[in-house]
Amino acid sequence: MSEPIEDPVAGLVLAAGGGRRLGGRPKALLMHRGRPLVEHAVAALRAAGCTRVHVVLGAAADAVRERAELSGCVLVDNPRWEHGMGSSLRAGLASLHGSGARAALVSLVDQPGVGAAATARVRAAYAGEDSLVAAAYDGARGHPVLFGAAHWAGVAAAATGDQGARAYLREHAQEVTLVECGDIAAARDIDTEDDLGHLE
Repeated sequence: MSEPIEDPVAGLVLAAGGGRRLGGRPKALLMHRGRPLVEHAVAALRAAGCTRVHVVLGAAADAVRERAELSGCVLVDNPRWEHGMGSSLRAGLASLHGSGARAALVSLVDQPGVGAAATARVRAAYAGEDSLVAAAYDGARGHPVLFGAAHWAGVAAAATGDQGARAYLREHAQEVTLVECGDIAAARDIDTEDDLGHLE
């Protein structure tokens, strides 16, 4: 009996941030509705249809492994996490090479207001390895973002510092399919002490 074909879209959670503006509290372990943020991010991707999810860890990686329920996920260590989100995006995409995935649906651990509904809406716009799709909020591009495999090398080459894929998406703006999600999600980051009020 042959193995079932896995979903071509792999989920990728960038969860390595150290929460510098939060007094050094790793974002992955911030609590929201009784669970660490990293669990919410994984759950949203799975609910959107991603059967495989890779999670990039950095700050307090051992504590995240110990305290968060991430069974079934591929955990990717980014020893260069202090260099910014770009290094985590590169590590995550590298971990997908050879996995059979044809696209990566990338979400950020510190956006709990972006749930399964918005993630599924972006996932539904997948149209093969050339896909380049991003959620939009009142017309402004945001997360999650879906990168077809044809874009991975270019994204990795352009991902530096905390910019992530911003430069690549700007250069390829004409190719990006924007999927409006402002009606079903709130794309605010949990970056500062004031932002903690958005957690429950």
